[in-house]
Amino acid sequence: MGKKKFVKAITSRDEDFAQWYTDVCVKAELMDYSEAKGFIIYRPYGYALWEGMKNYLDQAFKKTGHDNVYMPLLIPESLFLKEAEHVEGFAPETAIVTVGGNEDLQERLIIRPTSEVLFCNHYAKVIESHRDLPKKYNQWCSVVRWEKTTRPFLRGSEFLWQEGHTAHANEEEARKEALDILDIYDDLGKDLLAIPFITGIKTEREKFAGAVDTYTIEALMHDNKALQSGTTHYLGTGFAEAFNINFQDKDGQLKSVFQTSWGVSTRLIGAVIMVHGDDSGLVLPPYLAPVQVDIVPIMSHVEGVMEKAEEIKNALEEQGIRVKIDDTDKSPGWKFSESEMRGTPIRIEIGPRDLKNNQVVLVKRYNREKESLVIEEMIQSLPAMLKDIHEAMYDQALKNVEENTREATDYQTFKQIIEEKGGYVKMMWCGDEACELKVKEDTKATSRCLPFDQTPIGEVCPVCGEKAKHLVYFAKAY
Repeated sequence: MGKKKFVKAITSRDEDFAQWYTDVCVKAELMDYSEAKGFIIYRPYGYALWEGMKNYLDQAFKKTGHDNVYMPLLIPESLFLKEAEHVEGFAPETAIVTVGGNEDLQERLIIRPTSEVLFCNHYAKVIESHRDLPKKYNQWCSVVRWEKTTRPFLRGSEFLWQEGHTAHANEEEARKEALDILDIYDDLGKDLLAIPFITGIKTEREKFAGAVDTYTIEALMHDNKALQSGTTHYLGTGFAEAFNINFQDKDGQLKSVFQTSWGVSTRLIGAVIMVHGDDSGLVLPPYLAPVQVDIVPIMSHVEGVMEKAEEIKNALEEQGIRVKIDDTDKSPGWKFSESEMRGTPIRIEIGPRDLKNNQVVLVKRYNREKESLVIEEMIQSLPAMLKDIHEAMYDQALKNVEENTREATDYQTFKQIIEEKGGYVKMMWCGDEACELKVKEDTKATSRCLPFDQTPIGEVCPVCGEKAKHLVYFAKAY
């Protein structure tokens, strides 16, 4: 009875995917709404997911020679206006402080939507010689972008992220940096999130304001919409010239630095929910899950049941596995549903009968497979089981991408696929922004990226009939 009531609280994905997503965010206690629109409260379970991602990336960044710093929250407006193209891109989204204490400020202060100008201003002061390069900094912080339409984790007025900013002596080194970080993001998907990303370069229209080139990781959700999940940018010397970030090279010449910036955000929590979740709630990849194993004692008042549950917990924790015993007074059915809702990868049930047979019932969340196992064998096999679950979840997500990636060599077919099936559609493109805009107007699909593998599937652009220059992935997106 309890189980049915609990699960019924979630809208079916196929009935209303947007409502299902919101239900999971709230019911799984990932977040709550605050009194300020677009600003959410990260509850412990939701913040723990971000911490898992943060720990993985922080380790990877430090291993590749990056230092963590922290820049101010506020940017003087005169500083913000220094890089025109960048400002034009962010101006509609900025929140501005005009009063300090009881007095009007002499200069307005921008609450950071991103921190390029702050890093640039700092780099102009601390970089003098080629010996000062490269500068490879990263910061963990929140930013504010005044969004009109918000959705938890996916698009908020404030979100948490990391933003890396680096300065280099030459273009080759800077471009390598941007691509190396893209590889780290791609590995994050493979190693931790069990999400296969498509990687590539953004079109001129879709690239970051002020960048020469923007590289992206794109993920495909259960409803066949794409999600831009992270970006890296090769900035060239545009910011350096605007902010006078110069260095004396080995040849004695004064030169501008070449820069990159890059970031992923709590939007990745939304990706995990929508790629793996089902009608019962979250389905978390094992290495990301804050709790990897839930132990549910059945008839815990019977002698020996709780003692054995504690014994199993201790043995698993000795192997580095994150375990929780549900010793609340709720019914077993309620506990099972709660474990499913929170997406715990493995549930272990133990009661008097199991105790007598020296075994447990083990349930895998991702496929609901249930089996009885001898306790000692179960404990020994758990690490390998978690690895197998991670790989199976990744393969399942990859299969979904492969089955929902299609090719179109004529525009009518392209429109039909977008309308009826969604997913990624690969199509040749002439490179003219007018054709890119027409696709968006006709179908609401946007260019996601130009994949690195540019093997052509035709010779002309299906939109205009002119000679094609690029292969592009298109999709409707969040």
